[in-house]
Amino acid sequence: MSRERTLITIEWLGDRVRYIDQTRLPGDFVLKETSDYRELAESLRRLEVRGAPAIGVAGAMGVALAARSSAAGSLDRLRADVARAAEHLVSTRPTAVNLAWAVERMLAVLEREPGAGLDEARSRLAAEAVAIFEEDRALSRAIGRHGATLVEDGDGILTHCNAGGLATAEYGTALAVIYTAHDEGKRIRVFADETRPLLQGARLTAWELRERGIDVTVLCDSAAASAMARGWVSKVIVGADRIARNGDVANKIGTFPLALAARHHGIPFYVAAPTSTLDASLATGREIPIEERDPAEVTGFLDCRSAPEGVAAFNPAFDVTPAGLVTAIVTDRGVHEAPYERSLFAFGEAKGA
Repeated sequence: MSRERTLITIEWLGDRVRYIDQTRLPGDFVLKETSDYRELAESLRRLEVRGAPAIGVAGAMGVALAARSSAAGSLDRLRADVARAAEHLVSTRPTAVNLAWAVERMLAVLEREPGAGLDEARSRLAAEAVAIFEEDRALSRAIGRHGATLVEDGDGILTHCNAGGLATAEYGTALAVIYTAHDEGKRIRVFADETRPLLQGARLTAWELRERGIDVTVLCDSAAASAMARGWVSKVIVGADRIARNGDVANKIGTFPLALAARHHGIPFYVAAPTSTLDASLATGREIPIEERDPAEVTGFLDCRSAPEGVAAFNPAFDVTPAGLVTAIVTDRGVHEAPYERSLFAFGEAKGA
């Protein structure tokens, strides 16, 4: 399996979708295929496909699958079938705005040409899903180019969760910055938080970086501040699942304390995300819905239980980092600094804008 091939997280094959089962990494590289949008939706819920941009692409492809499998005899009936599928897909991951954004964009295809035939409507939906996939690949590369200007030779960069190729269609967001800087010849050492409770940093980020020959050290989440105190970390770069109009950032749980520690140590804290992650409909991060997952993810891992039977567990999948702790936000349009409502949302392309 070539290095480049491993980064194609999800792809449209004409009548089905192929994707990497990320729950099997790093031990096994497993590709799955499905022609059933419900199976794809369940893969989102189980985190077989994860990462805000990637689940947006998956949502778009799920809508295209639903249209292919619909037995509708009229365009109105097809719209109804697709709308039900869209609602099901969006319900799987409520925090990452890219999913709702991509699904809404797919639904708009059926509204633009009310006189289209059924076959034509299905073809247009498939074409739109592929367009979203290709756009995400291009956006990731642009994020990498803009973000690499912030990276200096010899930097130690701390990252959290997985914001690499596995979290997007191909290249990444936070890791795209690192990949581009590395390709430019800059010497970089990366510190990857293991990211409790599902270890996406240890399992996925470390795997990606190792595959690309980039120096990576895994550390438990609670050791991040100590790494900063020792002078090992010169920058923190993370991804995002939703960014509110004021610049508050929702990202994997554990991001907020990293931003606090970075502020204490005088370390720049950067967020990298495509414009599809911006949500102008929400004034602040307080309005971002935070997904809570199965408590069993906290009380054990795989088949090993680590907490006593009967204890409660708090398991939010994300937290919100206040905009005041964010040094800059890197998007496919450039590097943006506060006030974010002006610098980020002037383009009119964010959800709700």
